[in-house]
Amino acid sequence: MNGTGACIARKDKTVLLECGHPGFGAAGMELADYAELVKSLPAYHTYRITPLSLWNAAAGGMTAEEIIASLQRLARWGVPAGLEEEIRKLVMRYGRLTLHAHTADSRLVVLRADSPALLDELEGLSGLDRLKLSRAGELECACPAVSRGLLKQELTRLGYPVLDYAGYREGQGLSLAWISGEPEGDGGNAASFGLRAYQQEAVRLFYGTGGSGVVVLPCGAGKTVVGLAAMEKLQCETLILTSNTTSVVQWREELLQRTTLQNGQIGEYTGERREVRPVTLTTYQMLTHRRSKEEEFVHMDLFNERNWGLIIYDEVHLLPAPVFRATADIQATRRLGLTATLIREDGREGDVFSLIGPRCYELPWRSLERQGWIAAVECVELVVPMDNALRSRYLYAGGKEQFRLAAGNPSKAEAAAKIIKEHNGAKVLVIGQYLDQLEALAGCLNAPLITGKTPQRERNALYEAFNEGELKVLVVSKVANFAVNLPDASVAIEVSGAYGSRQEEAQRLGRILRPKQGENRAYFYTLVTGDSREQEFALRRRLFLTEQGYEYAVRTAGPPEEAWR
Repeated sequence: MNGTGACIARKDKTVLLECGHPGFGAAGMELADYAELVKSLPAYHTYRITPLSLWNAAAGGMTAEEIIASLQRLARWGVPAGLEEEIRKLVMRYGRLTLHAHTADSRLVVLRADSPALLDELEGLSGLDRLKLSRAGELECACPAVSRGLLKQELTRLGYPVLDYAGYREGQGLSLAWISGEPEGDGGNAASFGLRAYQQEAVRLFYGTGGSGVVVLPCGAGKTVVGLAAMEKLQCETLILTSNTTSVVQWREELLQRTTLQNGQIGEYTGERREVRPVTLTTYQMLTHRRSKEEEFVHMDLFNERNWGLIIYDEVHLLPAPVFRATADIQATRRLGLTATLIREDGREGDVFSLIGPRCYELPWRSLERQGWIAAVECVELVVPMDNALRSRYLYAGGKEQFRLAAGNPSKAEAAAKIIKEHNGAKVLVIGQYLDQLEALAGCLNAPLITGKTPQRERNALYEAFNEGELKVLVVSKVANFAVNLPDASVAIEVSGAYGSRQEEAQRLGRILRPKQGENRAYFYTLVTGDSREQEFALRRRLFLTEQGYEYAVRTAGPPEEAWR
């Protein structure tokens, strides 16, 4: 209780971090290990300590006493006794329940508790009865192996995380090695391939879990290489699920460029091809395709097409509900999730934790920036005024329509043009949500537009022209939120987005994070209409990046010029 700490800890598990405190930055990085940023205001940032944030911290090796000691160092007036007790109670639950293979019957798994009282407590909880748990002793319950995933999912929901030691099948073997020689791009400088130290550590910790977990790294930090390294370590047939067809192409290129796998060993299961091979690449959209809402998902059997030894979930934060359900059925297969952020706007982070695995490795974005592995980014929120005509419409519109009008403010075109002029010669991405706005922008800026309707070949040609320097400006819809390899893009201008999506903000900034020649700097502008609901959502969008240490400078654009109205 020294009165000098940067934080105020409260009984309700929230922690206020004073923005003007000299220890603000270091305190924020420390809190991020076991708490989630939920509000970012000029005076204070509000963090919340949740069961999931504590269990992920525990999975990373933190103890309750270490978390409490951290809070005691940071808290200006000490830690409320009730909060200390709650942290101990929640962290202690991690590891009290474990899942094991049944020694005599492969159709069963065994749930073990550290005390008979805990199993007694579970027997009284609704939701577990349908899983056919049967008491097999003072400290054990038997459960059908087919319910392994559902059991973990339900127990996590009820507040009892399970450590899964029931084992994994080896899968069909597949020999692959790194291609020797100096790699290009994100490999690094080790002997045969050049895994960076943090990539090696990520694979080591994933392998140490036995075969299930999530690696969290920013865009441009080589998450794909981590996936390849896991494959090389396990030497087994692998199913790779990605966010879109562009990502499928990029994974294939990485596999062929960096490993000894041959073209015929890699299959693409997409709208254009139906190839199932030792390494198969598909998309979440493909797996969740069905002819009508009443019919089955026609491609979900891909999970059982071969004896996969590993399933990689790229951009795991995008995992759709039907894939969660399928994943619950394949808990005996090793699973690796890759993502830049564990945030899900639907609140299903707990399902990622229980069905894919806990966070096994995370490296703060700013740490990678300091090491030069990603670009240093300057973030600017540019407040764009409304002209009189737009303001009149805005005042008489409903809530949703107000947001739509503010997001589509025509004056943003002028602001974007000025930014492009200011960064003359740089490669610029203009990213937005609404097609009519993007079409108008593309016309004003004399730049090509890529949307979901753009054929894949045309997209690839435009991406290639941008990478080769033939195009300096690309206008892109949300299709560019994920898995677009544009390493030289150094300026991103966000003109509109999906309400308060923290996930989307992180992905869009990620488009410009790849290291740059020279000063290794990039610029991220988000254009927000002043005195509108868009500003409220912008505050929420920034939360995850604020947690990572990015600060937004707020500037005001000049009044709209007549020529752009």
